[in-house]
Amino acid sequence: MMTTFKKTIGAIALAGVSIVAVAAGVQAAEKRPTELAPLGEPPAPPDNPTTPEKVELGKLLFFDPRLSGNSAMPCSACHLPELGWDFPDKISLGYPGTTHWRNSPTIVNTAYYGNYFWTGVSKSLEAEARTAARGGVAGNGEDDMMEARLAFIPEYRKRFNEVFGTEYPSIRDAYMAIAAFERSLVQRDTPFDKYMLGDDKALTKQQKRGMELFTGKAECSTCHNGALVTDQKYYNLGVPGYDGWETDELAQITFRFELLAKGSTEEKYRKWKDDPGLYFVTKEKADLGKFRVPSLRYTKYTAPYMHNGMLETLEDVVEFYNQGGGTNEFSKNKTKLLKPLGLSKKEKADLVAFVESFTGERLLMETPELPEYAPLPAVTN
Repeated sequence: MMTTFKKTIGAIALAGVSIVAVAAGVQAAEKRPTELAPLGEPPAPPDNPTTPEKVELGKLLFFDPRLSGNSAMPCSACHLPELGWDFPDKISLGYPGTTHWRNSPTIVNTAYYGNYFWTGVSKSLEAEARTAARGGVAGNGEDDMMEARLAFIPEYRKRFNEVFGTEYPSIRDAYMAIAAFERSLVQRDTPFDKYMLGDDKALTKQQKRGMELFTGKAECSTCHNGALVTDQKYYNLGVPGYDGWETDELAQITFRFELLAKGSTEEKYRKWKDDPGLYFVTKEKADLGKFRVPSLRYTKYTAPYMHNGMLETLEDVVEFYNQGGGTNEFSKNKTKLLKPLGLSKKEKADLVAFVESFTGERLLMETPELPEYAPLPAVTN
């Protein structure tokens, strides 16, 4: 009996657990998944350091419709704060007279991405702001026109001078300010983050069961890993093509416009009925139908899901993966990582509950009061 007791005490000591703690009924901290991590401080590039004044200027510009072709399409038109900082429809809002052709991702936590848009065409938030403001079915703006408008706004001349040291606003600096503002939209206090930082009670029992599925049977962490919960790689999952292209004439026109603008042969222009995705960037057939893995953070408020919004709820997303993905025009490129999972109804509910733990309270923001135009000061000799 005494020998058995000594072996037990020795095993506890080797495990790094205090004998006093065991005697007091205190349990060791729960084991955290190594595939995932809490978010750290958001990065800021050396050529665009973050300052409070720059963020405040970027906030004004983010909500200002004058940074668009028709002075009516601000960044916030497609990234609505009260609706997840994205657009609540399958396809994002398009420039007046057009429609968009892809789902609008949230900009919450985009500070941590290494590339932007569904196919990674922009490599920084500064480039993303410029691409969105000038996109034919997005802001449709021209740099010189937008810059001229800023010059006629005294408040902007003052703020740009204070932040960038220029006499008149530069459109390049405007994109820098918008990027700085977007980097400030960070959420690091989710139940998941609190749990990963040591709070065992931050997740419910259901969410902990879901976490085990996420990193185990469901194999979600194969692609959704790290602090941002994405490997930022590109896959074809077999997501069905956008159904609006079957019935919406304007959506059909936009789709053909994008095929032509991004470089398609006449044969492909006439034949393709689905979004070629990463192919537009690489022109490699192996990349047809591939899109970047998005972060799962803040997704509780960003329905619908996938690059074309074809999955309406998080429950639909889990069921999609449970079935081993889907099929589309480019399914021969579908990733071999997907296979039927055989999840029960209870397991699927547990998984959804865990995914929701990557989201905290809504990040809300009122539209700021925008500065007014005024005549330029007279030139004096």
